[in-house]
Amino acid sequence: MKIANISIRACRHAPGTQYKLKDGQPLSFDFLALRFESDEGITVDTFGFAGRSSIAMGAVAEEIVKPFFLGKDPEYRERNWHEFRKLNRAWNFVPGYSLAPFDIATWLMVSTAAGLPLYRYLGAYRDSMPIYGSSLTLDSAEEYAAEALSLKNRNWAGYKLHPPADREINFAAHRACREAVGPDFRLMSDPVGSLSFHDNLAFGKMLEDLDYYWLEEALYDENIGSIRELTRTLDIPIVGGETAENHPGGVAEMIATRAVDIVRADASWSGGVTGLMKTAHLAESFAMNCEVHTAIYHPLELVNLHCAAAMKNCEMFEVLVPEQLFAIGMKDPMDIRNGVAHLPQAPGLGIELDWDFIDACTIKEYS
Repeated sequence: MKIANISIRACRHAPGTQYKLKDGQPLSFDFLALRFESDEGITVDTFGFAGRSSIAMGAVAEEIVKPFFLGKDPEYRERNWHEFRKLNRAWNFVPGYSLAPFDIATWLMVSTAAGLPLYRYLGAYRDSMPIYGSSLTLDSAEEYAAEALSLKNRNWAGYKLHPPADREINFAAHRACREAVGPDFRLMSDPVGSLSFHDNLAFGKMLEDLDYYWLEEALYDENIGSIRELTRTLDIPIVGGETAENHPGGVAEMIATRAVDIVRADASWSGGVTGLMKTAHLAESFAMNCEVHTAIYHPLELVNLHCAAAMKNCEMFEVLVPEQLFAIGMKDPMDIRNGVAHLPQAPGLGIELDWDFIDACTIKEYS
């Protein structure tokens, strides 16, 4: 089987809500929509992460990544993965998330050809995953507490705060969430590297007193030495690795030297299914969990879900909330019932993309 054609679209969706991301900018979604066709009549579709500019990332995909994959055999995923890394080193240096949709598509092609859902083609460990909610950046401690309590009442497995940079609101929000949900509901914190090492010592101690489940991206992932020292100083589990380039190599030192207690990876930012599963298996060899990081848009979240269901060392599945904001681009929603996400059983990804929605979001077609 060969990849005979790849079409790429740059897309933009503005949900028009009051929500915002950590950078304080209004919430809007730039993404790529890609269609892959084989010479044997298999067609698969996937999303691609595009940061703040689908036009820019679409050009990278069209001019650098697509020419490499055209004509390639998707069954030779391992060789393709290694050869693309060599090509990328030769003055390309595209981010891992540019490779991701192409690598994902090769896995979807072969699992579709095999008549198996992706997670069973990978080697299934389970058929469903408990989910936890991951917040956007909210304006007040009360908003975080209300959202945490809402998820508890829906039987979700936990709630993770992305607190604002404002220290007073940050600390108050974490206290308010614990007060709202009581002692038995899992709470996590992800300040996205916004605190100094010194501030993280006090912050981490507060989270320990509040019995938080983990502290994620306390510092930027490249600050491995300081992260390691934080991990040794605090009792709360420290989580990191999601932004490291070139998984699994980019997180190998973190794992091997226990700079973190839990490593992060996903099918988008970690360079596809191949990069994610390599990181998960590397972590497993060190008896470490690989908690799969959100891929934001649900067509990519579903790829994450397939991968998480094919590994033992992942405890919960992350979903950004309010989840309906990110449930875009699929004909049918993810099957989430009573706080549990269930895997689709159709071959490949197991769902179809909503091309009417994609048509309405398309701002440029590259092929």
